[in-house]
Amino acid sequence: MNASANPVENHPLEGKPDFESLFRTHYARIARVIVRVVRDPARAEDLAVDVFWKFWRKPPPDQNGNEGGWLYRTAVRLALDDVRKQARKSRHESSAEHGATLTPEDVRAASEQSLRVTQVLTSLDTRQAELLLLRTDGLSYAEIASTLDLNPASLGTLIRRAQQAFRKEYVRKYGQP
Repeated sequence: MNASANPVENHPLEGKPDFESLFRTHYARIARVIVRVVRDPARAEDLAVDVFWKFWRKPPPDQNGNEGGWLYRTAVRLALDDVRKQARKSRHESSAEHGATLTPEDVRAASEQSLRVTQVLTSLDTRQAELLLLRTDGLSYAEIASTLDLNPASLGTLIRRAQQAFRKEYVRKYGQP
């Protein structure tokens, strides 16, 4: 086989952290972050694979060991974009297609609440939505700061502001919780 025909040879990730170990280390957590936004495990897995595909195809410039941060940031943005795309699509579909199945009241209420939270998250500033999603996924302040390239000393204030913005937008759209 001709050496120039090998797509892995001279790849931008050559000499960088092992892609397979990066995938094994971060895939499950990235998929969990995405599923919290899109509420569909199968779709979340597809989007998680897309995140790694983007990383493989065009790795970010020198990350100084913060490849995980780039992956999480890209995952949240991809998930938010997907939710926005689905919301646009559903606005154009007929309401008869959505209300065809009957569910128990508690399942409906939980689904409605989940949808409300997702809609509020997508209406927030992207940075605020990222902060809230990463924090609720259990990332430490240090991990969030590294992921979003923020000063760890200001993270508490930024998260508090994001929570306040979330509450304000939720009340504006839906009234008291």
